[in-house]
Amino acid sequence: MSVFGKIWKSKFWLPITIIALVVLNWLASLYHARIDFTNEKRFTLSAPTKKILRNLDAVVEVDVFLTGDFPSGFKKLALSTNEILGEFKEIAGNNLQYNFISPDELMPGTAVSWGDTLSATGLYPFNLKSQLKEGEKQQLVYPFALMRYKGKTMPIRLYNGIPNIGFREINNAEALMEYELANGIYKLGNENKPMVAYSAGNGEPPVGSYITYDLVENVLRPDYNLFTFNLNAQALIPDTFKLLMIVKPTKPFSEEAKLKIDQFVMRGGKVLFFIDKLNAEMDSLRIKNEVIAYDRGLELNDLFFRYGARINSDLVMDLQSDRLPFDVNGDGQFEFLTWNYFPVFASASDHVINRNLGFVSGKFVNSMDTTGAEGIKKTSLLSSSQNSRSIATPALISGRENVNAPRDEKFNKANIPVAVLLEGRFKSLFANRLSQAFNDSLSKYGSTFIPQCLYDNKMIIVADGDIPLNSMQQNEPLPMGMNPFTYNSQYQYQFANKNFVQNCLDYLINTSNLTEAKAKEYTLRLLDKKKVEAEKITWLLINILVPVIGVLLFALAFQFRRKRKYTINLNG
Repeated sequence: MSVFGKIWKSKFWLPITIIALVVLNWLASLYHARIDFTNEKRFTLSAPTKKILRNLDAVVEVDVFLTGDFPSGFKKLALSTNEILGEFKEIAGNNLQYNFISPDELMPGTAVSWGDTLSATGLYPFNLKSQLKEGEKQQLVYPFALMRYKGKTMPIRLYNGIPNIGFREINNAEALMEYELANGIYKLGNENKPMVAYSAGNGEPPVGSYITYDLVENVLRPDYNLFTFNLNAQALIPDTFKLLMIVKPTKPFSEEAKLKIDQFVMRGGKVLFFIDKLNAEMDSLRIKNEVIAYDRGLELNDLFFRYGARINSDLVMDLQSDRLPFDVNGDGQFEFLTWNYFPVFASASDHVINRNLGFVSGKFVNSMDTTGAEGIKKTSLLSSSQNSRSIATPALISGRENVNAPRDEKFNKANIPVAVLLEGRFKSLFANRLSQAFNDSLSKYGSTFIPQCLYDNKMIIVADGDIPLNSMQQNEPLPMGMNPFTYNSQYQYQFANKNFVQNCLDYLINTSNLTEAKAKEYTLRLLDKKKVEAEKITWLLINILVPVIGVLLFALAFQFRRKRKYTINLNG
């Protein structure tokens, strides 16, 4: 008889079994593993995420505000958030704690609710009033989390889609969940922030202006060491800067300034351009009700062309656009109508910068082309809808245009690019044409001319200078992507401008290596309605009868075995 058989026959079998179960459960609490059978490995954390979680040296606290009687879409999002945080805790252990809090709860020691605090910090809720059967009942949903680590706090957006949430938007949010949370932990714990230079000297809005508030205070300063750099006053762009950001310049760039940018790129520096090639401003339109859009003459055409892109002297108009209030009948009663010069962009590409990104809003945007720069990979990051057009300049823009509905047949172009990522070994604009004066200037500051990048580099050019800027409302800065004209109206919506800017910066200079986590893509497996209807009865019968038949067969087999084992052979 085996050892187990002897134990089972002995009188000590019960305490031995109890002790074995306790030991087994204790070992299971310490050492356990799971197998992810999903094709896209949705329950398997990426290696960079695991590394970040294992290296935690303090407790990360995450407060999630997705609690309440929500529609099924947000309930699914809350469940996914709970699952991914559970996966994080499997790796981080006690160094990660998370709670789900109702936005209606009061903050500790105050008479202010969490929801009011979130709104005050720019995390505006989704109003699902129009989606409820009650009709007039207002339901505010806060798809956000607050993450705290080492005395610092960071808001995390768990959903960047449209208010009318659907399966595809939830799928996108779930795919990004790991990246958003892991990237938040990385940024909060990163002590060595990359140095970023904000360009000045060519009419860019200054760092301290109200229209750069959200960009500076909520994007750049929390994650980067920010410095202002005047291209016209300083000799060279130091290599200590990882990125040069040029936002909406209004004055021409000299050849010397372009040389500084060019050689910074040749030495491996990254550049992020947000360029308004045309002079067309909303303030002028509000004063005169019309404005003529004309070329600013920034003198950047040759630089962009050499690197592989061109910003055209035109304006993109799109039927997919943001709204403005118009006095249609001239009686002082304003209506919110789409304004085709404020296009709303998505992307046809599947790059990690814009994967699962919401819509990005633009103002008086130019179209872009790519040029035949050898060895440069070009990727369109933002583009127009299927119903768009471009108009040549100089162009007269009038507020009276919206009195009549746009003629849809004119909007017959699709996917007009307005933002392009360029990657490769760029060739210098000044190769074979560097003047002796410029060469002497470089030598004076201990630098030598580089005709081509020694290694692969990358840059992003966006043909709209307004995307990273914010507006004002009642003397307070609004978040990026928030339209001041629809603020506090039924059309209020925060576009994904901030996320787009952050994604561009992350891709160009972030060292977290979380691209693998962001590249995850969850397959949306929808049921075939026709097949469901045709095979409905078959699968109902299988689900009902198979378990019953299985239990009956097991009972019969067990009874047969029992009779055979214990029936006494009367014949001896």
